[in-house]
Amino acid sequence: MSRLKLHDERHQVHNIGWLRAAVLGANDGIISTASLIVGVAASAASSTAILTAGFAGLVAGAMSMAAGEYVSVSSQSDTEQADLAREKQELATQPEAELAELAGIYEARGVEPKLAVEVARQMMAKDALGVHARDELGISEVTAARPIQAALTSAATFAVGAAMPLVCAFISPLDKLSWVVSIASLLFLAVLGAIGAKVGGSGVVKGAFRVTFWGALAMAATAAIGWIFGTSVA
Repeated sequence: MSRLKLHDERHQVHNIGWLRAAVLGANDGIISTASLIVGVAASAASSTAILTAGFAGLVAGAMSMAAGEYVSVSSQSDTEQADLAREKQELATQPEAELAELAGIYEARGVEPKLAVEVARQMMAKDALGVHARDELGISEVTAARPIQAALTSAATFAVGAAMPLVCAFISPLDKLSWVVSIASLLFLAVLGAIGAKVGGSGVVKGAFRVTFWGALAMAATAAIGWIFGTSVA
């Protein structure tokens, strides 16, 4: 067996596309819905009002995440496609200039000038547009924008994340609802942050802490607002 077959590498960069949308969606679902529930509960609202606000937040948030991700990633995709079309045109009309440009990129990375030209020539002979997209424009299969995938992933994970504090609010007694939702949501966030960090190949403790910190801050802020306005209305 060759040494190449024994050398098995697993890089986490291949997970960036779906991982970003999934973690962002779930985090937003937990934080925004838990914060909304805690804020409304702090205003001394009824159980029905709290659950209605939480469910409305789930639906509105999932739709907002889907729309926002789709528009954002579509803009990125449009830019990529425009750049690829321009590059394709330049390859058809100025092949030698494009060859020199690619060779210059390789030379800047440390390849000998003559070898850089030969490498560029061979790479372009196989897939000219693909190699220029990757090495000149920084567009690859891993990083390419996928609007529909990002939108659906964000909406689904937001709904799943938002359902967690909503279920806690549903089963919790009204007088303990704020504490139950807050503590449970922080635990959910810590676990999610740790999982996201683990999958992404970064520090688990750091990933769990940063998302939990911002979640606690958001819930504290909305609880204060609910308490202030609830007291003033009363």
